[in-house]
This record gives sequence, structure tokens and C-alpha cells, in this order.
Amino acid sequence: MKIFPAGAVLCLLLWSGCGGTPTSPSALPDWLTALIAGFQSEPVGNPPQSVYRYTYSGRIVYYVPAQCCDQLSTLYDATGHALCAPDGGLSGRGDGRCPDFFQQRRDEVLVWRDPRSQ
Repeated sequence: MKIFPAGAVLCLLLWSGCGGTPTSPSALPDWLTALIAGFQSEPVGNPPQSVYRYTYSGRIVYYVPAQCCDQLSTLYDATGHALCAPDGGLSGRGDGRCPDFFQQRRDEVLVWRDPRSQ
């Protein structure tokens, strides 16, 4: 039997929890699967569209970064309701409804990144 060093196991756990591999589509809420399908029906963005999952204020949230410039990003709760825009817009500071998101977010997981290239 092969025993892995504790450091190797820790590295694997950290990598898998930090966006190493996108989450399986079957593990996603229906509303998020539909949102991603909408992204896939549009031309590829620059940068390509992505979705991240975090723990924020004690709950699971999904963050969709802005595609460009003065656009707002969107933070959704686990049921698909838009909570706020943590960043973006003319000021770059979003809509001001969740100003502590970037300081308080935890447990980053890359849920999906558009695999298409331009």
C-alpha cells in the first residue's frame, strides 16, 4: 500500500478547492446551468466568461465577473437571485451593496469557464 506524504495531500486539497477543475455540470443548480447555456449561446467574450462559487456571509454564492470595462459583475445567491454587483461600473466599485465581498469571500471554486477560444 502506498502512503502519500501529508504535504502532497494538502497540496491536492488546496488545488482542488481553488478552481483547479471546473465543477461537474450535473452538480450545478438548474438556474446556473441555464445561465451557462445562455453564455454558450453568445459569442465568446474577451476574456472568456466564467463563474466562481464562494462562501460569503455564511452562505454559498456565485460570482460572474464582468466581461469588460465599465460593466458590472454579478453576485448570485444559491437560488439564483442577484444579490449585488461587487465590482465594475464607472467607479469600478460595483453598486455598493456588498462592498466587503472581496475581503470576506472564502472557499473559491471555479464552477465554469468558457472553453471556446476566439
